[in-house]
Amino acid sequence: MKNSLILLSLALLLNACNSAPEVKEEEKSGTPSMVSLNEKQMANAGISSAMGERRSISSVLKVNGKIEVPPQNIVSVSIPLGGYLKSTHLLPGTKIKKGEVIAVIEDPQYIQIQQDYLTSVAKLNYLEKEFARQKELNQSKASSDKVMQQAEADFKSQKIATKSLYEKLKLIGVNPETLDENTISRSVNVYSPIEGFVSKVNVNIGKYVNPSDVIFELINPTDIHLGLTVFEKDVNKLFIGQKLMAYTNNEPEKKHPAEIILISQDLSPERSVMVHCHFNDYDKTLLPGMYMNAELEVVTTNAFVITEEAIVNFENKTYVFIDNGKGNYEMKEIKTGLTENGFTEITNSETLNNKPIVTKGAYSLLMSLKNTADE
Repeated sequence: MKNSLILLSLALLLNACNSAPEVKEEEKSGTPSMVSLNEKQMANAGISSAMGERRSISSVLKVNGKIEVPPQNIVSVSIPLGGYLKSTHLLPGTKIKKGEVIAVIEDPQYIQIQQDYLTSVAKLNYLEKEFARQKELNQSKASSDKVMQQAEADFKSQKIATKSLYEKLKLIGVNPETLDENTISRSVNVYSPIEGFVSKVNVNIGKYVNPSDVIFELINPTDIHLGLTVFEKDVNKLFIGQKLMAYTNNEPEKKHPAEIILISQDLSPERSVMVHCHFNDYDKTLLPGMYMNAELEVVTTNAFVITEEAIVNFENKTYVFIDNGKGNYEMKEIKTGLTENGFTEITNSETLNNKPIVTKGAYSLLMSLKNTADE
């Protein structure tokens, strides 16, 4: 009999547990999500609601990088035939103009080339006249075809040799048009091919330089640009022609307008890409290798936004209040994105069920919920 009573008690207890009402999540946590106000309370709290809207919204993306020189703006100067450096006034940082003499090289082979050219020119003049004479004689049958053809071959061969020496002289910086027996020199001038400044000087006076040696490195600053490092997650926010403002750490208040000219398609091991930018007006105080920061305005189109005033923060989470009508309001957790001009993007807008959102008085509703939870 005693055992039967115990079994009956256990059965009744289990049945009571199974029929207990379901406890909502907010009740478990002790924080209710629903609040109701009468008309007087709504008026005192200044409650007003509105639907969220879709609009383009932008934010500022901050990145960093450094000043770079594209390969086509770096000029390596060498001597095609080699020689000894006789003189130069260049130092790293020296400004130079296009066509300016930047060095003087001397070597006995320069004398030989000039001599060969002048000798070749003299021989070419003789062979040209000889060919003309043999051609005339051949027409009157006073000379055989063979003799005339040989004179023609000699003339053409000498013309080729002369042209070859002509180009060699131009290559080493000697003007063949002004060269004669009185202007032969053992030294030649090296001229700057660009206007810019000197980056490196690799030789000293009296040193012999080979044709493969780079004696100077020059930089043309007209196309110096800014290389920015942008992480993978932000690359899709950028586009060619996008404007930005760059500045140095030393002078953050001094802005340098620029625009994106190239976005690299090569992803680095650090999950970033190189973005190349061109300055609107290059500032000569910006030197290659200098680190810079940049701010870009990025745009998210068709974002679902609400006013910042509608958002409340509670226990390290972000919420809005849904207006269910007749003074009934429900607190919903949201995830926010970009903010601009008083509007904030909601990235999980589907949880709001396309209902009006409280835009004024949201914190009054939060206080009402907290007071209810504390009772």
